[in-house]
Amino acid sequence: MIFLYAALLNNQLVLAVTEAQSQSKMLAKNNYICPQCKQRVKLIIKEKSAYFKHFPSNNNLSGEKEEHALSKAILKNALLEAKFNAQTETSLANGQLRADILVNSKLAFEIQCAPLSKLEFIKRHNLYKNIGVADIWIVGKRHYLLQEIKKSQLIFFRKNKLWHDYYLEILPKQKILRLKYNVQLEPITSKVHYQIENFVISSYGLAKLWHFKPILKQYCVDPRTQKNYLQLQLTQKTIKGMKIANQLYQRNLTIDELPPTIFSNFRRVNSCNNVITFLHQM
Repeated sequence: MIFLYAALLNNQLVLAVTEAQSQSKMLAKNNYICPQCKQRVKLIIKEKSAYFKHFPSNNNLSGEKEEHALSKAILKNALLEAKFNAQTETSLANGQLRADILVNSKLAFEIQCAPLSKLEFIKRHNLYKNIGVADIWIVGKRHYLLQEIKKSQLIFFRKNKLWHDYYLEILPKQKILRLKYNVQLEPITSKVHYQIENFVISSYGLAKLWHFKPILKQYCVDPRTQKNYLQLQLTQKTIKGMKIANQLYQRNLTIDELPPTIFSNFRRVNSCNNVITFLHQM
């Protein structure tokens, strides 16, 4: 179950603790909204704590629970087969944290199928960090990476020297771990490029994943497409377009005066588009 410690109320971020202290009998009528998924949440007040909780989803809740349980079971079995003493639902950090799968004293897997706020992720990630356990996050169907990166997906990205920015997904019914690696964003648009490798969830598949050394592709993009996209943003006066137009005006620049590399160089996950980056560096 996912608990949140902050939510939106009338487009303002509010803390559960503060709301619990100030609320009256009208509490239940307040429309609290999850900052990430924009769904309604309710304020739960207990003797020593307060938090927000998502309302049950009549479409996804049971499916996500099944997906989560099956994912934990097959991944744990593969780890046991690989001679790890893996345990599920292990209590850590004096009961503040429950690991989906504790592989050993230094490593845990978290399988995220339901929505998760950035605040809750940071809390859990920091708890792992404080007790010296590396947390590897694997996502279910709700969070699969498609053609564009959602803000809610950014917390699940990791980076290493071999795979660069990467993302792990689980397909429990197929017994597959799917690695999306060398993830990069186009220079101006929000389109994402990545390479994919599937690994069977078994002792052999986990060993293959652990030692995977890919050849990274060099992505190509049509600079004209990127430039046309930018021009469209300016013409339509979108939020992105207005922001860039304002900064171009302040620097007395036009699109045609921008360096060509701005429209051809790919960028990292969670970075600004190349125009914004260039203008900030001036």
